[in-house]
Amino acid sequence: MDGGVEVEEIDIVIVGAGICGLATALALHRRGLPSVVLERSEILRASGSAIGVLANGWRALDQLGVGSKLRQTALPLQGARHIWMDTNEQRTFPISKGERRCVKRSDLLQVLAEDLPIGTIRYGCPVLSLYLDPFTSYPTLQLRNGPTIKAKIVIGCDGAKSVVAEFLKLKPNKLFPKCAVRVLNQPARVSPDEKVYKDPELIRHMCLEKANGFPNEITTMIQNSDPNHLSLTHLTYRAPWDVLVASFREGTVTVAGDAMHVMGPFLGQGGSAALEDGVVLARCLAYKIGEADLHGSYGRLIVQQKVGEAMDAYVRERRMRLVGLSAQSYLTGLLQLTSLMPLKLFIKFLMAVFFLTQLVILAMTVAACD
Repeated sequence: MDGGVEVEEIDIVIVGAGICGLATALALHRRGLPSVVLERSEILRASGSAIGVLANGWRALDQLGVGSKLRQTALPLQGARHIWMDTNEQRTFPISKGERRCVKRSDLLQVLAEDLPIGTIRYGCPVLSLYLDPFTSYPTLQLRNGPTIKAKIVIGCDGAKSVVAEFLKLKPNKLFPKCAVRVLNQPARVSPDEKVYKDPELIRHMCLEKANGFPNEITTMIQNSDPNHLSLTHLTYRAPWDVLVASFREGTVTVAGDAMHVMGPFLGQGGSAALEDGVVLARCLAYKIGEADLHGSYGRLIVQQKVGEAMDAYVRERRMRLVGLSAQSYLTGLLQLTSLMPLKLFIKFLMAVFFLTQLVILAMTVAACD
């Protein structure tokens, strides 16, 4: 008890039990560093029916020891089809480079959770605020329900509306001029009112209207979709220039996944990049500290110094990789919005430059992970 308030001390706290949070917890567990994951929901969240995992994501899952199990139910992605509503033009793009599979989000979360020690995930624990203790400089978390938690390390994997990112004073995410309904994108100039956002049947009706002229299989897919999994959301992103200059560490607090680099769905890299984050962060922490170190092998100041160095190494390793992915995603989305040919050509030139840069950075990342 601290002044009548119940206080619990935990070495490593991860905020958010989404893909990134569970992957980070499992990566730490594999390296002998136990953690506690605080999840605001009462059950394991599985919003969204499926997620595309690209080659880099599968490498991360293999390092976590769950890749083989997930491949048993994952569907290979062999191609993509783009349909232009204004011209009714269709193009099919084969996917031939690297491993790309579609995984049910619920399967991915369940497999990650099953490999964690019992009691790692605490449900119904929304974090209201985070601050550094003025005496120890360790982070303290205030929960809506339950005790105040004093942690030695806090990792924010709490998504685009991250409490931890707010503590780090990261710039607010920007709103991309598109909103999304499952697999269909819709320009923001079509402004659905508040009723549409909350009513699955209205979302379905709106999609059918906007899909007028699409092939029959598209409209059939919309008609047969499960209303429980229909949702409409604005697309947000952290600007590439913000990722480039942001301070992603304060004391022994950092972020990963969407809390660090939320991006549009245009590359399909959000989930795979989040898996990479967890693997890299765990490696950097394990290189500097062990469980015994957190329990007193070193003094407080030395632990804080070593954790800070580990987090700085993590941010350095991830920053340019994430700047490239964020820029590619942003430019791809911008390319879909503009109809001006000179601007399209300029965007394609920039994308080619970023693509070559990313090949070099990805090769370095793979070598480091191995």
